[in-house]
Amino acid sequence: MKKIQILFFLLIGLAGGAFAQTKPQLTAVIKTPTVQCEECKGRIEKYMSHEDGIVKINVDYKKKTTTVTYLTDRTNIENIKAMIANVGYDADDVTAEPDAYKRLPICCKKPEDGGGKKN
Repeated sequence: MKKIQILFFLLIGLAGGAFAQTKPQLTAVIKTPTVQCEECKGRIEKYMSHEDGIVKINVDYKKKTTTVTYLTDRTNIENIKAMIANVGYDADDVTAEPDAYKRLPICCKKPEDGGGKKN
């Protein structure tokens, strides 16, 4: 009987420890109005997937939004917007970093700068 009780408490302890390990996550949708094509999508997703605290990222260039799931104890929404700006794209109220924007291929630049899809 004593072995069963010990095993029972051990299982409860392990289960409680597993729940305590859960990291707090948030998902945010960021407006990325300068994202124009599949190449833009790939560039942002590749860069952001290696950043600390980013769990999941999906860029929808048709809706011009970026959905990011992140660990709140490692990063925050302002850091994420700054990361997107460092790739060369606007993110909500954060403007693209000028040098990064200059390095983008012409198809990924704003239409007023001669970029965008060619029809």
